[in-house]
Amino acid sequence: MYFGIEIGGTKLQLGVGAGDGNLAGLWRETVDVKAGPEGIRRQITQAVPELLTKSGIDRAQIKGIGIGFGGPVDDHTHTIIKSHQIEGWDNFPLEKWMSDPLGMPAALGNDADVAGLAEALFGAGKGLSPIFYITIGSGIGGGLIINGEIYRGCGRGAAEIGHLRALVVKGFSGLSLKHMPLEAIASGWGIENNFRWFFKQCLESPNPDLKRQRESLVLRLADGDPSNITARLVAEAVRQGDPDAIKLMQYPLTYLAEAICNVIALLCPRRIIIGGGVSLMGEELLFEPLRRLVARRVFKPFADCYEIVPAALGEEVVVHGALALARRRFARAR
Repeated sequence: MYFGIEIGGTKLQLGVGAGDGNLAGLWRETVDVKAGPEGIRRQITQAVPELLTKSGIDRAQIKGIGIGFGGPVDDHTHTIIKSHQIEGWDNFPLEKWMSDPLGMPAALGNDADVAGLAEALFGAGKGLSPIFYITIGSGIGGGLIINGEIYRGCGRGAAEIGHLRALVVKGFSGLSLKHMPLEAIASGWGIENNFRWFFKQCLESPNPDLKRQRESLVLRLADGDPSNITARLVAEAVRQGDPDAIKLMQYPLTYLAEAICNVIALLCPRRIIIGGGVSLMGEELLFEPLRRLVARRVFKPFADCYEIVPAALGEEVVVHGALALARRRFARAR
């Protein structure tokens, strides 16, 4: 048995299992961003006995730890390169740091990579290759899985679709002719920030064209305060047919479609799997319009080679991937 740990920008999960696609137990909490890395380690060490008791597993059965971290990692030094959400992780020796208090070896991976591995082995990509996995949550990550193995480039990662740069031409974010990474536009935080900016302008501007949008359902759901707007609230407004929300959501969806078309042109994956919190918007609000946008723009010789589908393993996908990573590393070691 192994521990599988997900350390994200907002979510912390710890699972226990054999790395075969089944969980014997799961513990989940919100990350205390202000407490930094030390606070996260305290949360993990406190969760271990609780999880073992809950799952009925003896600590002696656990042979290693797999970690899916929300940021780029270095395979050679076993360190974090950077977190784009939480301060204090730069050049951090996470494998050793996790091994010492738990008294067992650890294997470190990027969260999108290990999530892609889990989907390829146990989920929506099972039996197919290549698989390109995209997680859209607080940020945007990607993972390329070829014949059941994570492609890691020269050892610092690959498939970082969230950091493809788009030229924003007078988008509703108020920026004109400026390069921005995809995750600043289409991640959960990107959607929230851009909607907040737009509706703040609506409230403050004398422009009659913007005054009408002060009655938008988005603002009503946010109690009239743009700072209350969240990606979940935006999704609800779109679900209820609010024309302003539907129109504004075309902005992140269009840039996401362009990025996916670049992936298809470069890699021609058999299946593109999308997970993460934003993917929970579902078929009608996300997948169906996204497929239409991609179909209009895709490199035509590859138009019948790919599928775009939701992830199958839900919120536990990174934990499943971390467990599979640990199983591969430590089962081989024995």
